[in-house]
Amino acid sequence: MKTIDLRSFAGKKVLIRVDFNVPLDAELHITDDTRIRASLPTIQKVLADGGSVILMSHLGRPKDGPNPAFSLRHLVPHFSQLLQSPILFADDCIGAQAVSLSASLQPGSVLLLENLRFYKEEEKGNAEFASKLAALGDVYVNDAFGTAHRAHASTAVMAQFFPVERYFGYLMAKEVESATRVMNHAEHPFTAIMGGAKVSDKILIIENLLDKVHHLIIGGGMAFTFFKSQGYEIGNSICENDKLDLASRVLEMAKEKNVQVWLPSDVVLANAFSNDAETQVVDVRQIQPGWMGLDIGPKTQAAYRQIILASKTVLWNGPMGVFEMEKFKTGTSSIAQACAEATQKGAFTLVGGGDSVAAINQNGLGNAVSFVSTGGGALLEFMEGKVLPGIQAVLS
Repeated sequence: MKTIDLRSFAGKKVLIRVDFNVPLDAELHITDDTRIRASLPTIQKVLADGGSVILMSHLGRPKDGPNPAFSLRHLVPHFSQLLQSPILFADDCIGAQAVSLSASLQPGSVLLLENLRFYKEEEKGNAEFASKLAALGDVYVNDAFGTAHRAHASTAVMAQFFPVERYFGYLMAKEVESATRVMNHAEHPFTAIMGGAKVSDKILIIENLLDKVHHLIIGGGMAFTFFKSQGYEIGNSICENDKLDLASRVLEMAKEKNVQVWLPSDVVLANAFSNDAETQVVDVRQIQPGWMGLDIGPKTQAAYRQIILASKTVLWNGPMGVFEMEKFKTGTSSIAQACAEATQKGAFTLVGGGDSVAAINQNGLGNAVSFVSTGGGALLEFMEGKVLPGIQAVLS
């Protein structure tokens, strides 16, 4: 890949597309700064070379132009602290202030532009908007894997204004390298762990993985669609009733390809979707009407752990239960621990998808696995075998 290691950026103003789309609480404080931290090596490389940095990002999904709740200004104090340097801020990404601050930017300085999505042109992939952003700097670097699947102005169009001076940042390169290793060069046995609520969200990646994996572990709400497709009583558990045939087809395909599919053998049931609900652990064949499954049970946790520890490559996408609630986080935590142990034993472990990343960080194990991806939808689409516009734009 054409990465920033290929040159020195001394005296250059480097436009870096980062993914600072981080979660904020009600007081607009950052609750998870993983994506910001992940961008630091690329930023620091440019600064160490003697260049200056102009950062572009989006935050949230503002619908009708500028909205203070989605301003990147809220990130400046924490970002400045992480970088250990003052940050300049332009309150309009292509306005007069952005032009002025960019023009006067000195080597070693960092300028953060306001939310790109305050302009509709960003998501529309508007070339004129992209050209105005491009005019602010000398070099274009895409380090935003989390938005690489979007054909937006800053991710897929800007590169054309830098026919020579366009590069991938360290994060983007590491994301692509890690995902490619898992999908094309996995050491065997290879285990994929799929969780989350919906089979429909994961069907394309599951179908693509069935040609590559030895074991497919399934957990989370989607397991109950599989159970119902097999004629099990699932009570009030979440289920995609219109995807029962799809779930059955996945099991048939796996059998044809000699892939072992693992579904929970026991589950934690609750009589309400609440941390205060009554709970019980039962065999999956003993779920009663009125109860819902909100986590995998202890027998399942132990079985999944053994499979993961016997693997050389592990891909984890999606939680095993409602891990946001204290009573139902044990299953997801057990997967996080098992992935960390497998890594210690020499396995390559890739964790991706927003909830999986939150879970691994919640357990303090982000540094105990091989790689934690910052891309949710982008990682899924890459794993599905799709060409990502943000990657293609720099390569072409």
